[in-house]
Amino acid sequence: MPDYIIPAGDGEIEYVEKRSRFIGRVWRVESEAQALERLRETRERHWDATHNVYAYALHEGGLMRYSDDGEPSGTAGMPVLDVFRKAGVQDFCCVVTRYFGGILLGAGGLVRAYAKSAALALEKAGRARMTPLLELSLLCSYPQYERVRAELGRAGALLEDTVFGADVELKIAMTAENYAVFAPRITDLTAGTALLEVTGQSMRPVPLEELS
Repeated sequence: MPDYIIPAGDGEIEYVEKRSRFIGRVWRVESEAQALERLRETRERHWDATHNVYAYALHEGGLMRYSDDGEPSGTAGMPVLDVFRKAGVQDFCCVVTRYFGGILLGAGGLVRAYAKSAALALEKAGRARMTPLLELSLLCSYPQYERVRAELGRAGALLEDTVFGADVELKIAMTAENYAVFAPRITDLTAGTALLEVTGQSMRPVPLEELS
């Protein structure tokens, strides 16, 4: 399962260029239906806007769509899409709403304004990497708990749940590379008494800085 980049969250910005107001929005989406729903919501919210330009792309199937929504051909939708293609971002929907301010921007000005709006919205949303992570269960004793928990941060593990019973069970996720180092470290740390097992694997969004 290869890694790929997605928006880490939602992003919204406003940008003014020669009295035209641009509102850029970015969302992470998992299907074309979700992208179209975001577009529908934006059009309803900004029914009085001059243009609602959009672009979206999905990792699965390599689907890409964009629209100039009445702007001169090639000056709006494609520049928005190019921002995400150059950043390597997939599974996104971006809508840039424009309220015309009375001053023509020209073809070059439109390209720059729409691209800048999309880039600022993506910056606000942040980026994450969809990466395959092993899902793990780690069972340890209460005296071992604090030392084991401290080891999770050093191993780049994501702690997803902790169950306190007769022993402590930590449900965690991490990359296979980190697991190869983490597993023998836990064996040494607990003298082989902790039980660590792989329970599954899935693609997860991980903020880029957590993988660096």
